[in-house]
Amino acid sequence: MEYRHIIYQPGKVARIILNRPRYYNAQSTIMREEMDNAFAVASKDDSVGCIVLSGNGEHFSAGHDVGTKEEAADRESRKIPEDKYHRYDMVRASCMENSLRWRNVPKPTIAMVHGYCIFGGWIFAAAMDLIFASEDALFLPSHTQYFTVPWDIGYRRAKEILFEHRFVTAWEALDYGMVNRVYPDRVALEKETFSYAERVADNWLADPIRVRTAKFSVNHMMDQMGYSAELEVAYQSYFIGTEVRDTPRPRDDKGGIANVAGATKNLELDKPWLERMRKRG
Repeated sequence: MEYRHIIYQPGKVARIILNRPRYYNAQSTIMREEMDNAFAVASKDDSVGCIVLSGNGEHFSAGHDVGTKEEAADRESRKIPEDKYHRYDMVRASCMENSLRWRNVPKPTIAMVHGYCIFGGWIFAAAMDLIFASEDALFLPSHTQYFTVPWDIGYRRAKEILFEHRFVTAWEALDYGMVNRVYPDRVALEKETFSYAERVADNWLADPIRVRTAKFSVNHMMDQMGYSAELEVAYQSYFIGTEVRDTPRPRDDKGGIANVAGATKNLELDKPWLERMRKRG
């Protein structure tokens, strides 16, 4: 496959780089198809021991592409039906099925996050085994399409953040268990992520069964606790809900469907509490 919206770099540590920096790596249909192909290629490549997902430009990903002319033209060319059944099927395939498939790639995966990680960006990161972030990373969760937020940060914290609708800082995400490691800037993030990924890749290449068993056994433990089954049920409820109500969309100056302006305002209002939390103990 020829890649247009991602960059794929094979190697001991393979790289999948979201490559629409002009749009803050908004997730086009083409991007998700290319990612799916790249993960499959890396999985089958015996020389690859670890996969790192990152974003080109200033941000990891600002979420789904819901408004660019490029995406609109692509959808038109595909002649995708607009009826409810096809919409259900398309969203399920692109958000649920893709994400679960990437979660279960046999090789270790790491999301390297900087800048915005909004809605669909959270979905991409959540589907990886590990998340390393720079201090400037801002995570904005949405409990739609791929419903991992309670698993990512805990159920009470998920309610707190989702009810208020605000950005989660990198250090918060570390405290809540969403992020594994935080580094002071993007240079350090890349250096340390790839240093760690090289060690993981060495372990995979030396004994792939051991690493693969560790990954799949942890994923299976989560599934026994209801992870995949609950995501499936949540998707059915979500889609039914989208058909019985009109979802209000903020104006463009509010930051699109993710209401970035509101999430930023709420983060500012919570900063005194966040500072106290950082200084505790």
